[in-house]
Amino acid sequence: MAETRAKIAVDAMGGDNAPQEIVAGAIRASAELDVDILLVGDPEAIQAQLDHHGCTSTNIEIVAADGVVSMEEEALVGVRRKPNASINVAMGLVRENRAQAVVSAGHSGAAMAAALLGLGRLKGIDRPAIGAVFPTMYANKSVIVLDVGANVDSKPKYLEQFALMGTVYSKYVLGVEDPKVGLINIGEESSKGNELAKETYKLLSENPKIPFIGNAEGRDVLSGNFDVIVCDGFVGNVLLKFAEAVGEIMLQIIKEELPYGVRGKIGTGILKPNLRRIKQRIDHAEHGGALLFGVNGVCIISHGSSQAPSIFSAIRIAKEAVDNQVLDRIRNFQGEKSVSNEQLGITN
Repeated sequence: MAETRAKIAVDAMGGDNAPQEIVAGAIRASAELDVDILLVGDPEAIQAQLDHHGCTSTNIEIVAADGVVSMEEEALVGVRRKPNASINVAMGLVRENRAQAVVSAGHSGAAMAAALLGLGRLKGIDRPAIGAVFPTMYANKSVIVLDVGANVDSKPKYLEQFALMGTVYSKYVLGVEDPKVGLINIGEESSKGNELAKETYKLLSENPKIPFIGNAEGRDVLSGNFDVIVCDGFVGNVLLKFAEAVGEIMLQIIKEELPYGVRGKIGTGILKPNLRRIKQRIDHAEHGGALLFGVNGVCIISHGSSQAPSIFSAIRIAKEAVDNQVLDRIRNFQGEKSVSNEQLGITN
């Protein structure tokens, strides 16, 4: 693990509920996690929120930025036109080694563009991928799906690279000793699917570094039978949004079906710990955000509607990626010669 405290740059102006919810989540993270927070944005607006919460934490620092890339702007144009926007300044902090990770709930396309322009890609990676962690039918077991939106169109070699990065994350961050990789398809047989699926199946099967076990149909995503699932960004984004909607519907159904009156209060009180665990497993807000794989820095992209709990979770995810040295492990995994954890100075 990393010996120094993780330092996370948070885009305080990005998102529908900025800066109030972003700052509130950062305050909680500074109190509960072993991290230092750099809040990037309008100093007066950020300080007003810190004062509102009575926060005087020495773990939080304000870094001034001018403007924000709005959701209505074309991502690349906005990033280039506004070099001092909060997302650009946040990426600059990582580039300058003043921070180790960025968290943003702002324009996801702008976050990806700023990461590519400001940090560059990891060697051997042709396209970045957004990886999101999904719950499964088993408690304490998750599956990471990538790509969930960075690349609408992909090539087989991109998906092969996604599988490599997902394997590293599953093993060293999610703690899966022997990750199982699957490829989204319309059937289990290797002959099924479009040309992208067929060619990718061949690449994954032939790569000795990828623990590929075969195709995964839609029903398999949350089954717990796979630890890493790869697909193009179009399919992955549909999966992500569908899973979020299902989670919200399930939570709403549970609320509606609980009995009313005295019986309801008593029953809810008894079930409260169970209901809390159910919410933690299926509510996408509990998962915080998705990691942008393939760029030369840790970048967490959160939902635009994120509130304080989601921002807290996103900062936690960023800290886990930093502490487990995901970037170094991916670089090592990509290399032709295997280097031991001891040589990298990494311990589990």
